[in-house]
Amino acid sequence: MGAPPDEGDEDFAKLLAEYDRKPRRRDPQVGELVRGRVASIGRDAVFIDLGAKSEAMIDASELRDADGRLPVKVGDVVEGRVVEIGGKAGCIVLRRAMGRGPDAAAELAQAFALGVPVEGVVGAVNKGGVDVQVAGTRGFCPISQLDLRHVDDASAFVGKRLTFRITRLEKGNLVLSRKALLEEEERARAASTRARLAVGAILRGKVTSVKDYGAFVDLGGIEGMLHVSELGFARVAHPSEMLAPGQEIEVQVLKIDKTGDARRPEKISLSLKSLAEDPWAKVPERFPEGARATGKVTRVEPFGAFVELAPGVEGLVHVSELGGGRRVHHAREVVKPGAALEVVVLGVEPERRRLSLGLAGAREDGDDAPAAAPAAPVKLGTLGDLFNKRKR
Repeated sequence: MGAPPDEGDEDFAKLLAEYDRKPRRRDPQVGELVRGRVASIGRDAVFIDLGAKSEAMIDASELRDADGRLPVKVGDVVEGRVVEIGGKAGCIVLRRAMGRGPDAAAELAQAFALGVPVEGVVGAVNKGGVDVQVAGTRGFCPISQLDLRHVDDASAFVGKRLTFRITRLEKGNLVLSRKALLEEEERARAASTRARLAVGAILRGKVTSVKDYGAFVDLGGIEGMLHVSELGFARVAHPSEMLAPGQEIEVQVLKIDKTGDARRPEKISLSLKSLAEDPWAKVPERFPEGARATGKVTRVEPFGAFVELAPGVEGLVHVSELGGGRRVHHAREVVKPGAALEVVVLGVEPERRRLSLGLAGAREDGDDAPAAAPAAPVKLGTLGDLFNKRKR
């Protein structure tokens, strides 16, 4: 009888059988954009498992950073476009960008046919766009195709190495678009974001623009609106006091409305305020009845002045408390916005978010006591009474 099978051999046989039984997708077609996980890394190539019948490979030089380092490791997801089936070592060959090797000029036609991006350096700004050098060939990128949003000054792009898609290639006429690639990336990010998008979800985003009424935030290929009233509990005159374009913030999704617009299928309302602690929760402890505090006048009305005692906490000094005994028709006769006032808390209604305030100094002086009754007028009498008094 032969020797019994080794347990390790049996385990390997089981794994191999499971792998063979595992359903494999069809091999992708030339020109298709694919994603897969790094299976192994060689000296000159990175091998990628696409879940297909054949393994894919991509030249390691395409994945190296500016310092020549290879930032990917086994298990990382890599994206590329199929340029060849059954190429080197019988693998599917992927490229991330074309037009940067020794045969770059010859690759332009293939890149155009397959939709593979090319790299180029932005040169001079001319009428309507910028010149771009791609593999020794002069190309042109219209200003409208340089970025996702309108570009006012294209000179900021001069000297930069960027990735473009060829939109036209005929008789040496090379027309490029960077916007097409950015839109493709944005659609991919949007699909990922939509998978996490729900009312109440907390997402990290980047401020794209600041307006009088609020700010727009990129959540990852999808923009949401952060209204000025949702910036926080404290009163804000303009969103620019808190936010700036490019700033990264964490927001909560308040509302999602379907629009019926294919380009922007949802309208998303966001909030910073919902993630902050409500300052009114501690008002009864911080500002109980009788407490004294110094605050700033935020606005004045005919009926009184609003005073901010803490961010998001305002109280009202009624106009009857401002006059010091004299009649006041409007609070602005006594105080102005921005003025500091020392006040005393007269009443607390946290459930209604109300504080009644009085002027601390006036109450110390006793100005809130009832006014004394005026003395009775002296009676002078008649002219006859005066003569009779002189006779006596």
